[in-house]
Amino acid sequence: MRKSITALCLFAIVALVSSQSQIINNQKLPTQKTSVPKDTVKKAKVIVLQTEIKKDTIEEKMGKLIPYKKGAHASYYADKFHGKRTASGILFDMNKYTAAHKKFPFGTKLRVTNQANGESVIVEVTDRGPFVRSREIDLSKKAFMEIAKNKGAGVMTVSIEVFTK
Repeated sequence: MRKSITALCLFAIVALVSSQSQIINNQKLPTQKTSVPKDTVKKAKVIVLQTEIKKDTIEEKMGKLIPYKKGAHASYYADKFHGKRTASGILFDMNKYTAAHKKFPFGTKLRVTNQANGESVIVEVTDRGPFVRSREIDLSKKAFMEIAKNKGAGVMTVSIEVFTK
């Protein structure tokens, strides 16, 4: 019986000590704070920048394009005319973007587009011609070769557009 009383007393002491240690822990020692995890997904800020879009088109620089003729035949000046005076009075240079036309005033800017491949070039009318009935326009050699599909050909089918201001 003594053993049972001793065990009971021991049990009571252990219970008392554990409850007092909890009181001591609660009163004297600071308790650990449990941290709640914050939302780790950051919300994106949307910044809208308004910029003025400046168009840098050919039409704004040179004027409005008006279609003149589709299916026109174009050729290029022969090399023998290089350095000779044109009808406008300036010297012909086969390495510039110039053209000869029967009706357009000198200084008129034209956009000539090869219908076979869609390549185009802007030329200035500086001379009269061509003097072959079936041809509409003569281009300088540089302008012609820039848009030619077949570099060996001397004639191509083009569309002509005129710049007006």
